[in-house]
Order: sequence, then C-alpha cells, then structure tokens
Amino acid sequence: MLTIDVVPLAIAWHTIRHESIMTCKHIDWPEGKRFAFTVFDDTDAATIENTKPIYDLLVESGFRTTKSAWPLRRPQCGESEELGMTCEDPAYVAWLHALQAQGFEIGYHLASSHTSTREHTKAGLERFRQLFGPELITMSNHSLNKEGIYFGADRLSGSRRLFYYLYQLLKWRGPTRGHIPGDRLFWGDLCHEYMIYVRNFVVADMNTLKLCPMMPYHDPTKPYVRRWFASSEGTHVHSYNATLAEANQDQLVEEGGACIMYTHFAAGFYEEGRLNPRFESLMRRLAGLGGWFVPVRTLLDYLVSVRGEHTLTAEERAGLEWNWLRHKSKFGPS
Repeated sequence: MLTIDVVPLAIAWHTIRHESIMTCKHIDWPEGKRFAFTVFDDTDAATIENTKPIYDLLVESGFRTTKSAWPLRRPQCGESEELGMTCEDPAYVAWLHALQAQGFEIGYHLASSHTSTREHTKAGLERFRQLFGPELITMSNHSLNKEGIYFGADRLSGSRRLFYYLYQLLKWRGPTRGHIPGDRLFWGDLCHEYMIYVRNFVVADMNTLKLCPMMPYHDPTKPYVRRWFASSEGTHVHSYNATLAEANQDQLVEEGGACIMYTHFAAGFYEEGRLNPRFESLMRRLAGLGGWFVPVRTLLDYLVSVRGEHTLTAEERAGLEWNWLRHKSKFGPS
C-alpha cells in the first residue's frame, strides 16, 4: 500500500495560498537599466545552419545570452548519430569561439547527447575547459542522459513522497544517477568542482525572478550543486513567443524584474531559410525597452553580489516543487 506524507502537501498548499512567502525585492540593475533579460539555449538538434541566424539577430539587437554545447560526440559513435553538432566539429567550435569573443557565454549540456560514464564525462569536462576557459561553468541537464545531476524525478525532494509519486504517475522521466556515489555514472564531485550554476525549475511567468526570488540558491538537500537557478518557459518557438508576448514584456519592465528564458533555438525559430516572424518582432521590440541584456552567469553573479548567498528553506523548496509540477502538467518537458 502506498503511503504519502501529508505534511509536504500542507506546506505546498500554504505556499500557493500565500504568495507573499516568495516576495521579490526591487533590484537596481546596472547602468540604470529597467529590467534584466537573458536566455539559456539548450543545444539539442542545433547546427550552425539552423541557429546562426538566430544569434545574428541577437548580436544585431544587443542581446548577449548563454548558448550550451556538447564537448564530445556520443560515446563510441559517429557524428551522424548525434542529436546536433558537437565540439568535435572544427567549424562549430570556430563559430562558438566567435560568439564567445562577442560576449556570449558558452554553457554545458553534459558531455554528449547520450548517457556518459564518469570517464566520458571527465573527458568532456577537460575538453570543454580546454576550449572555453578554466572559469566555473553554467549548465543545464540534458533530459535524455541518465547521468543528470538531480534531474528527472530527482528534481523533487525524496522525502516528499507525494510530489515524487505525482511525477511518476504522470509518466515523466525517472531518477538520474550522476549524483549517486559509487555509480558508474557518478560525477557529482566534478559538478561541484567545475559548475557554478545549474538550471532547475521552469516557471510560466516571464519574470523568472518573481516566481523564484531566491535564485541563485543553494539547496542543502542537493549538495553536489553549488547554486541553482530557475528559468521561464520557452521550450520551442511557440511557447517562447507566448511567454514574450507584448503584455508580458511590459509587465516585466513595470516590475523591474529578470527573465531567464529556457529554450531550444533549434526548435522552430529558423525554418525554410527565414526567422520565425513573430519571434523576430518580439525580440526587436524587447531590445528597445531598456533592458540589461547579459549572459546567464553575469546576471546570476550580479544577484549574488547585491543580495548575497541564499540557502533554500524547506518551505521555499515545497513551493518551488509544487509550482513546477503544476507547470509541468500543462507544458510537459521542461
């Protein structure tokens, strides 16, 4: 018989009913900017051909964001079996270096597009740092890889059986193993050594900071990650455009908030030789609203500098987990 703890449900319900628990304090953005905006672009299916035009638009419009990359090919397989280009392609590396030189951040999306053992992960980290520098790295887990760090069902607190089993009943991905010591996929110690920020929960509001005002935060129940950050829904071009609708942009400006968009720029943003017209129009409009347009790490570093470190409380964790489950039931993979 399945036993479910009722205390976490009470905490989550309290959080939902009393949104003042998570109140976003006003932030004075650098250079007198009115709000902050950036993007973490998961590299799934990305090639130079289908994503370079998007980054050309970002450069032209003054945006500087974070583009993730896979440093290695799929273990023991050729490039033709990949889910997108990797850093074993010289032309792709040259383009990433050009982006980096223009002020973009290159983020990490695990070692390759398929599950990697600890040895392959270690080689991938060495390759990544050789290519893009020794600085601490911003990353996002790749949903298909079993070596994810506290990903899949493990994004939820193990002690909160209700949340955990809701996740399982909805048939989303099961636990990952990158944080389990002794497992052949374990690399939690390397994550803590080399990663500074890891993406976790996704929210429906364009103002990411409003629904996760404690970010970046440390979660003591997930010790192999230094700091977590949330992001706003934009998995593909249609959800991205919905989140960036004009009314949402205006609200973000009015609130003086911060948006970290989560997306896959290879998912419909550039097709048949042209940018999605709605996407292009929204980005050009946003560019003119007086925002601070910097990569994810720059934005999160600034939040730490003005507010200090934050350690997640049990109540905050319950609120984030419950709100994410509600979001995921509507949007699916995030």
